[in-house]
Amino acid sequence: MKINKKNLYGKVGSMRQTAFIRRAVLDDGKGRGMRMIDVDNGSGLRFTVYPDRGMDIGEASFCGLPLVWLPAEPGVPASYEPENINWLRSWGGGMLTGCGLVNVGGPCDTGSDTHGLHGRLSHIPATEVNTSSSWMDDENYLLTVSGKVVHSRVFGEDLVLTRKISVIAGCNTINIEDSVENTGFTEQPLMMLYHMNFGWPLVNENSFLSPAGHTVTPQGDVAAAGLNEWDKMQLPTAGFAEQVFYHDIPADADGMAKIILTNPDEKVRLTVGCRKAELPLFAQWKQMGQREYVLGLEPANCVPENQNTNREKSLLKTIMPGEIINHKVTVTLEKLD
Repeated sequence: MKINKKNLYGKVGSMRQTAFIRRAVLDDGKGRGMRMIDVDNGSGLRFTVYPDRGMDIGEASFCGLPLVWLPAEPGVPASYEPENINWLRSWGGGMLTGCGLVNVGGPCDTGSDTHGLHGRLSHIPATEVNTSSSWMDDENYLLTVSGKVVHSRVFGEDLVLTRKISVIAGCNTINIEDSVENTGFTEQPLMMLYHMNFGWPLVNENSFLSPAGHTVTPQGDVAAAGLNEWDKMQLPTAGFAEQVFYHDIPADADGMAKIILTNPDEKVRLTVGCRKAELPLFAQWKQMGQREYVLGLEPANCVPENQNTNREKSLLKTIMPGEIINHKVTVTLEKLD
């Protein structure tokens, strides 16, 4: 459906008939009291933003097809257990979980601080949360959700992530634009991974990834054993050991590196893109277990092996006082003929 002023003139009572943003609060379960923002772009793409979970994106669907893996209801920030891998106890999967901002991967002790699995970002409530719906011009009606996440500690880091999530009505691309500013006075580590979790029915035994022909590096022996089939999915398998692959995908002319998931049965294609200059790596999490049946496509500026390992491998990025670093990630859905 074409959504523009001319096509809609005189036909709708309000734009909510075609595309809208709705704000709500959860009223039950371990997420009780948590803010939710539902976005409907008017052409079948729907998703929910969680301001109290670092501006993460939870549920998502396209033309009625569920897109993401949801192992549990997400918990409120107060349910966060930072020790070891207990981040997993309050994690709800979904389209996007922000990992960082100073640790990604397993727990570690840096000497000056201790960090749990994947850091604290997804358990920090956002401030200055805003929504807007307006015509950019006669052809484009823009839906936007934005907020700031302050990641700070006395005698530690002072980092502020400002996130804008936007979609144009009738256009099935979600734009995620982040800026991270070091508002402190010392150089700080900056680790960021966009943990995107896709599940059944988008992921099934006939789904596959592309393109081929770029450098794919397995993380460890388990992934090495599955390297020849990194691009193929399978039925849920008892005892499946998770596999992680690192992709070095060349950027297109627009500076974006892209990986594509195609489901020929549902006739749907999903493309995740990221601006390679700031996010040079795609981590792929292939978990084909029973219940844990999920494909992670994860743009990152680091390898997900904790801060100490990234420092040892000379991969650790830092951010200087006053510096602002911008990231861009996109998710595009298409129906196939």
